[in-house]
Amino acid sequence: MPDLNWNKAVWQGSYHWNDAGEEWSTSWGGSEAQWFGSIYPRLHRFLPARRILEIAPGFGRWTRYLLPACEEFVGIDLSDKCTAACQKRFAGAKHAQFITNDGRSLEAAQDRAFDLIFSFDSLVHAEYDVLAFYIPQIISKLSPVGVAFIHHSNLLTYNGTIGQPHGRALTVSADAVADLVYRASGTVLVQEIANWGGEHLIDCLTLCSHKNTFPSVQPVRHKNSMFMSEATLIRDFQSPYSRLPEPQSKPGAATLESPDAAA
Repeated sequence: MPDLNWNKAVWQGSYHWNDAGEEWSTSWGGSEAQWFGSIYPRLHRFLPARRILEIAPGFGRWTRYLLPACEEFVGIDLSDKCTAACQKRFAGAKHAQFITNDGRSLEAAQDRAFDLIFSFDSLVHAEYDVLAFYIPQIISKLSPVGVAFIHHSNLLTYNGTIGQPHGRALTVSADAVADLVYRASGTVLVQEIANWGGEHLIDCLTLCSHKNTFPSVQPVRHKNSMFMSEATLIRDFQSPYSRLPEPQSKPGAATLESPDAAA
């Protein structure tokens, strides 16, 4: 299983990072198309945000879209390699800091401070023991109006009957994460149980908050067996637009990324 030692060995050591994580957005036609076609529509209520915490940013595939949408940003990753890559790539972002942790602790982030806590395509490899550390801390780091958007495994639902596709954590499910949220005095707003790279619903997107942040909201859970069909539509019909060059005279065209970010 992808335990903490496995995650450290892969993302700090053996993984090549040649494409800075872009290879995982191929099904959407690239990370820009995936962000604006798939992720941002699910988060648009909460962006921009004053303070954002990203857990496991990797080489900054999603960080590049989060940074312009906040006043303060903290990225926490268990890999020194990833932390250094983000520090280099986003050297122009003076409102951002990138910190290496032990894969369990969010102590470096301020309590009750973050309007959005975000993790996508990373904690799917985190087993239950790691999420049991992270989820209570995530709830404690949220501001009174904050939400957390966490992409995690749902593979426990299949009880080992389908193997371990895409390195998903074996001991995590939508139910398990919801239970951790409620035990930490949080509440689930939305859980979207989705397929990834096939027909099985092996992933879950959990949106949660403090229990009193949205007192009138009833939790929603739905199964989305068309998540990868959505990816195909984005790849085939939206991504061609994102591959066009930006006009040089575009207002606000200054980038937060270093000129040699791809190096």
